[in-house]
Amino acid sequence: MNDFGKVAVLLGGKSAEREVSLNSGSRVLAALQRQGIDAHPFDPAERKLDELAAFDRAFIALHGRFGEDGTIQGALELMHIPYTGSGVMASAVGMDKWRTKLLWRSVGLAIPDFVMLDVRSDFAAVEKQLGLPLFVKPACEGSSIGVSMVRQPGELRAAWLEAAKHDPLVIAEQGVLGGEYTVAILGDEALPIIKIEPATEFYDYEAKYLRDDTAYRCPCGLSEARELELRAQALEAFRVLGCRGWGRVDFLMDAQGNAYFLEVNTSPGMTDHSLVPMAARVAGISYEQLVVRVLALATSG
Repeated sequence: MNDFGKVAVLLGGKSAEREVSLNSGSRVLAALQRQGIDAHPFDPAERKLDELAAFDRAFIALHGRFGEDGTIQGALELMHIPYTGSGVMASAVGMDKWRTKLLWRSVGLAIPDFVMLDVRSDFAAVEKQLGLPLFVKPACEGSSIGVSMVRQPGELRAAWLEAAKHDPLVIAEQGVLGGEYTVAILGDEALPIIKIEPATEFYDYEAKYLRDDTAYRCPCGLSEARELELRAQALEAFRVLGCRGWGRVDFLMDAQGNAYFLEVNTSPGMTDHSLVPMAARVAGISYEQLVVRVLALATSG
């Protein structure tokens, strides 16, 4: 067993995803402790960051703002503490769906068509341009917080107002409805693709964390050649943003089988509903093995 020293499992935090992070972090903590690793919980919402100086390594199980957006990563770098996941720049870009889309499009990765919304937008024109249904989402939130589906003409403005409660940057995105998939990344490897089949209309917060009727297909049903092609593209999408360590890349398929990359998650969930542990299990990696591999990939620069 590697000697990781004293490990802080960062969990909770101040974001809208606090409860999910507490769930993820408590499971990671227990799995590390079961293997004799000297791991301790650390909630940045309740403790001063300078207390992290007592730790040798950090496992980031924070989600959303202040945990997944480069801020805690910058603090850990200043303290020379190795941490799991992506660095400052990749974390910040990955949290920003708009800038992620711009980078992916610049290297030729397919993404759903989108329009940025603000108070001056011609909402009726955007509905016509993107077609219905379409999705509206805050650019810098996760866990589908503030996301809504616009089905009828005239609904876009209300959806924008709802998303704008969470972030001034709001995206209207073409509805690509042929299937939702995710690719877990561990080190230099893309794990088996999972197909997500929510019982709800789309994969919202409730479907992700609260419901037990969301179906997850792994194997995902794609041909072996197509799966390998998309896993390679997901790894490219991950690396283009400068991501490292571990994460998750989500994509959508249309009815013709064309893939469109959606977003990256640089601090994925580790709950009993979470997708990275699921993909790892199919790849023959237990939850305990997964957390140790992620921790071993920690770096401070």
